[in-house]
Amino acid sequence: MQTTDTVLMIEPIAFGYNAETAENNYFQVEQKDSDVQAKALGEFNIFVEKLRNKGVNVITVKDTLDPHTPDSIFPNNWVSFHKDGKVVLYPMFASNRRVERREDILETIKSKGFEITEIDDWSLPEIQGHFLEGTGSMIFDHDNKIAYGSVSLRLDEKLFRDFCEKYGFEPIVFHSFQTVGSERLPIYHTNVMMCVADKFVVICLDCIDSELERSKVIETIKNSGKEIIEISEEQMQQFAGNMLQVQNKDGEKFLVMSQTAYESLTSDQVSAIEKYCEIIYSDLNTIEVNGGGSARCMLAEVFLPKKSV
Repeated sequence: MQTTDTVLMIEPIAFGYNAETAENNYFQVEQKDSDVQAKALGEFNIFVEKLRNKGVNVITVKDTLDPHTPDSIFPNNWVSFHKDGKVVLYPMFASNRRVERREDILETIKSKGFEITEIDDWSLPEIQGHFLEGTGSMIFDHDNKIAYGSVSLRLDEKLFRDFCEKYGFEPIVFHSFQTVGSERLPIYHTNVMMCVADKFVVICLDCIDSELERSKVIETIKNSGKEIIEISEEQMQQFAGNMLQVQNKDGEKFLVMSQTAYESLTSDQVSAIEKYCEIIYSDLNTIEVNGGGSARCMLAEVFLPKKSV
């Protein structure tokens, strides 16, 4: 199944600009503002409420003050929860993000009635400088068992291929870039330039500079039976690629994005999406500017089986 009705979200208590991740996340801008945490918490709470009001099951866990983890609001990078009961832990680029991997978060998920059969820890390669940042760096087409991965410091190609082999995905490897000043630099996470939903894919094809790689991605998406909804690089910079499709307990589907992303879309793009599902959007400006991530990054999908009563 491509979509889940349950997501994990981490409530910020000391959110802020992370200089370690800013090295290669060109979306980040430090706001010299004393109330960044308060604003981020406000955005977080409204976002959670909007999802719950539509019937999406949101499990929230508070961040910790010690150790200080300014990016903990983006849990999808360090963990993924699979339908066979496996939980995968990932190798992280920034050392201050590695401490986001918390056992108590997994215990909370279990306490909500979900079954964890195995913890598959892939984090060791981070010590050697090899990274694979979860569903930030990999975009899964679960129904067709395809994984899209844009190579960057945060996605090591060999690790990606090894992961796909173990979990039965066909790896689609490519390189995507954004213009920063006068340079074309690698996009740090695949999930800022593409989103795979059940019947469509939102993607910035302009970011894939290689014609050969671009053709391969287009061909793969078309062969999977999904409609391509293309966004521009300018829209990608507004987080229009950083979306996630979820569903509620009644099976109604929604495409979740930030207000910034929504306002960057044309009426034709909105119509193309709304053919398939309703849009949920929320103001995440403080989180986007300081954290360099948006709505999709804040949602860790929970596909785990429910415990039998």
